Amino acid sequence: MVNRKVLTLDEFTIREMRAFPKATGELAGLLRDIGLAAKRVNVEVNKAGLVDILGETGDVNVQGEEVKLLDVFANDQFTRVLRHGISCAGIASEELDDFVIFDNEISRNSKYICMYDPLDGSSNIDVNVSIGTIFSVYRRVTETGTPVTKKDFLQAGNRQVAAGYIIYGSSTILVYATKRGVNGFTLDQSIGEFCLSHPNIKCPENGKMYSVNHGNYYSFSEEIKKYIECCQRKNKTNGGPYTQRYIGSMVSDVHRNLIRGGIFLYPGTKEKPKGKLRLLYECNPLAYMIEAAGGKATDGTQRILDKVPTELHERTPFFIGSLKMMEELEGYLLKVES
Repeated sequence: MVNRKVLTLDEFTIREMRAFPKATGELAGLLRDIGLAAKRVNVEVNKAGLVDILGETGDVNVQGEEVKLLDVFANDQFTRVLRHGISCAGIASEELDDFVIFDNEISRNSKYICMYDPLDGSSNIDVNVSIGTIFSVYRRVTETGTPVTKKDFLQAGNRQVAAGYIIYGSSTILVYATKRGVNGFTLDQSIGEFCLSHPNIKCPENGKMYSVNHGNYYSFSEEIKKYIECCQRKNKTNGGPYTQRYIGSMVSDVHRNLIRGGIFLYPGTKEKPKGKLRLLYECNPLAYMIEAAGGKATDGTQRILDKVPTELHERTPFFIGSLKMMEELEGYLLKVES
């Protein structure tokens, strides 16, 4: 029996669209296309151990990382679905060297472009740890009716119109944000639909969890080390110690902190001062979502969403989480700067 009190992703996006009389429905259509691609990827993720899509391809992506077979599949699915839809003029992906123009009459007249990390945490595929897709949607800046150009993709994160992620875990959940808020949809396998399960998500102002790769501790700056030490001890300021949780699949770490409260840190190191995470494909969409839910995201010196990218695969240090915990971190960074 289908519970008609539960909204599907399609029904929810259509209902949201009605709040804007001049809406064309393109954004709603684009979100539905993303949901379709996610369902296709989910099927393969769930049977990854039974078919030949585990392991590496032998190739290295533009980031210098080994490409997993499921990475290639996920990237192909999202690209194909968006190419054959009617709501996207072009895409950029963490797995591709350059952006892709959808150069046909329908796509050229689309208002939006999409960027994504098709499979975040893919190093965990072979050991059955939760992985996910991260995506963001921008209104193009070039004139509709013409092919998109690079400047459509090199926009600051504060120009996003929607962003979200899909987690392929014990259940498959799609969470997306617009200026109207953050909502989560869980895939009901029995009917093949994403159904509203987490309406109007708000990130708790405080939390008791911090996420950081302690293996890099001795490569962190002194201010980051002092903040981590603060997290590990009980004191009057934070009521600690905090619990350390680090999955190694950022989308899963950030999702947990979004729901329960917490902070995620991926600082630059002595060897990689610009950090490892990609601004356009990972940090901007997650920052947009956490801010829409009441949290905060920075690179340690400025708001992530205010950074103007200069290249498609730009990297950045990344700190994201509950508002009070982020303010506590910034107190340590400001002490050292002053």
